[in-house]
Amino acid sequence: MTDQLQTGPWLAPGEPVDLTNCEREPIHVPGSVQPRGVLLAVSEPDMVVRQVSRNLADVVGTAWQDALGRPLAEVLGVGPAGAIARSASAFGDLRERNPVELVLDCDGTPCPVDAILHRALHGPDLTRTAPRPSAPGQPSLPAASTLVVELEPAFGPRPFSFPNTYQAVRGTIGELNRASSLQELYDITAEAVRTLTGFDRVMVYRYDPDYNGEVVAEAKLPELNSFLGLHYPASDIPAQARALYEKNWVRLINDVTYTPSPLEPVDLPGTGQPLDMTYSTLRSVSPIHCEYLQNMGVRASMSISLLRDDKLWGLIACHHYSGPHAPPYATRAAAEFLGSTLSLRLVDRSEDEEHRRALRVRSTMAWLTAAALDEDRPLAETMLGRSGLLDVVPADSVAVNLQGRTGTAGVPLAPEVAAALAAWAAARHGDVISTDRLPLVAPQLAVPAELACGVLALPLPDGQYVIWTRAEQVHAVDWGGDPHNKAIAEREGDSIRLSPRKSFDRWRETVRSRAEAWTPAELNEAGELRTHLLESLYARSRRVARTALTLQRSLLSEPADPADLSVAVRYVPASQDSQVGGDWYDVFQQPDGATVLVIGDVVGHDTEAAACMGQLRGLLRGITYDSADGPAGVLTRLDRAIDGLQLTTIASVLVARLEQTDEERQAGVTRLRWSSAGHLPPVVAGPDGAVSVLDDARPDMLLGVDAGARRQDHVLTVQRGSTVLLYTDGLVERRDQLFDDGITRLCEEFAAAWREPVDQLADRLLARLLPDRAEDDVALVAVRLDPQEPSAR
Repeated sequence: MTDQLQTGPWLAPGEPVDLTNCEREPIHVPGSVQPRGVLLAVSEPDMVVRQVSRNLADVVGTAWQDALGRPLAEVLGVGPAGAIARSASAFGDLRERNPVELVLDCDGTPCPVDAILHRALHGPDLTRTAPRPSAPGQPSLPAASTLVVELEPAFGPRPFSFPNTYQAVRGTIGELNRASSLQELYDITAEAVRTLTGFDRVMVYRYDPDYNGEVVAEAKLPELNSFLGLHYPASDIPAQARALYEKNWVRLINDVTYTPSPLEPVDLPGTGQPLDMTYSTLRSVSPIHCEYLQNMGVRASMSISLLRDDKLWGLIACHHYSGPHAPPYATRAAAEFLGSTLSLRLVDRSEDEEHRRALRVRSTMAWLTAAALDEDRPLAETMLGRSGLLDVVPADSVAVNLQGRTGTAGVPLAPEVAAALAAWAAARHGDVISTDRLPLVAPQLAVPAELACGVLALPLPDGQYVIWTRAEQVHAVDWGGDPHNKAIAEREGDSIRLSPRKSFDRWRETVRSRAEAWTPAELNEAGELRTHLLESLYARSRRVARTALTLQRSLLSEPADPADLSVAVRYVPASQDSQVGGDWYDVFQQPDGATVLVIGDVVGHDTEAAACMGQLRGLLRGITYDSADGPAGVLTRLDRAIDGLQLTTIASVLVARLEQTDEERQAGVTRLRWSSAGHLPPVVAGPDGAVSVLDDARPDMLLGVDAGARRQDHVLTVQRGSTVLLYTDGLVERRDQLFDDGITRLCEEFAAAWREPVDQLADRLLARLLPDRAEDDVALVAVRLDPQEPSAR
């Protein structure tokens, strides 16, 4: 069983099960079924019955002894067996075609049944040390060729066929799509599943990281007491049960007092091991679980798995009290569909919220990284500023010790407390040290829990540090019974057995010495920040004069190198003393093959402008990469992000896109689509050397002025062999010349050098237009559409 749970060693066959060993119970191979239906294990392709449940006669009318070794057609009839064979041989996932609706001939009486098919997994027998021989007279069965057929009587008219499952829950799907909160998603699902299945109570049950569960939504009969808000310990659902729930998403116990019907023979012939019933709908469940449900007064139960990234995050738990209850398979499938939809909606909402949070954090990290380059400002002051460490990791307090300066933000933290926490973190010898229960893990520090119960620390060289703290969150947890008294002892003959608890009354526990836990994302981002801080401290300690320029150039990454384009990029800082600024370029390819060109200029040419540049460049890249929007749409979204993230930034930006269809490629032309937010127009040299300034359309509003500003795309068809030039105003603007004169000079120099390779062209333009140091930052992008097809080069 290659994908079955491996939590053994399993209990030996027949070993009594109680609460001391239930987590070792091999529940995937119980060797029996719930008697609401029957099971037949059939070999393929000969379709011969190799193993059956003893209650076969209750559904089929044939004794189990008479079925073994016979073709399925002789046991069920030619028509039903043929329908099963056709479904089993069809292409695709076998389980997606369930149920196969059959009518059996039971001594002349038509008996409608639902046939539920899957193929059993074979592999090493985890319940024995050595395989047992097959039953006498039973031929060997090739591994991985067992078809499991489960038959459930279909009492009364079927509510709807499986292909129409979506129609049965269509209205609920619409409600889930319109839900505005997590609680609304939970409530809608609980009510819909109860309406669909008819259970007395339906609960949405959510796990915490330790697999303790909480009832977060409930739909029930009015006379029942509420379980809403109750918690249940992880031990109520052992690890191997959770593992099965991740594979088989619906489990029904129609009568918790049922007597299991064993499989005959015990082992599946040819394998020397019990039948793996991981995907069986009739799989007999643990007697401990049935006892647990009976102690709750439950007569029938159903659960539906809720998954995220194939891992269990919760359950939809259904209880029935008035007697046995068995919704037909199609109803269970519809309920499973609702559970899957709820999981998808929760994942979508979670990913959207995480994306927004990560975008804010990345923006702050870029700001801090660039602002840390300003050596005129103490690093501690930078980290504790308006966009500071509490924006990277939310906390009540943050304390720093950087380059001999200390400080705090948020709730004041006494220097001696910060020093004690720093010493404790340094002694643990890690890059990122965290706990959400400091009083429990370091009681010797005697730090008041209301001040620092949660600690996230970044130990740095020479005793330096960054420490975030969170206060204790005293809260009450309502448990369904005392979680510290999970079992009772009961006498069975001369022995004592531990059995599940019988009291599920609300039991309130006050939780202390705990803070809000640090999330994996927060820990990762703190680690990234530590790397940036180390780089900044190293640069400052070595007094490397060109650190700022090096960082900026690292942000201005190497451009893409498409097969049909030649690209050259250049950046020249404004002066020897101020070597960082707000000018930037970017060239990258989108998944559809188009090449994006970006040129931008943030107001200013100091470290603040460089920090803003880093933010805008990162935001624009993220927005553009897999977006279907044109340049105008990209700039509109970037402007909204600037406004939504409250970035006090004004910048001119031009975004262009080189795109072509197959027909255009054959014709040797490319479309240049661009949009300008207050930036200078592109200049294009055709394949004949004719230079033109694309200034027919006025540029739109600068970024950061009006988030609702209207933006538009412009399109020009350019011939292969043309060269496109994007630049910032430092290339053409001088104190001693008019702006238009600078554009004219650029066009003249461009026309004189257009035949040169783009690298030489870029260097010549800079040399001719900037004979001395630039008065302003200069960024330049030159792109040539190669005159030959890529395949011809």
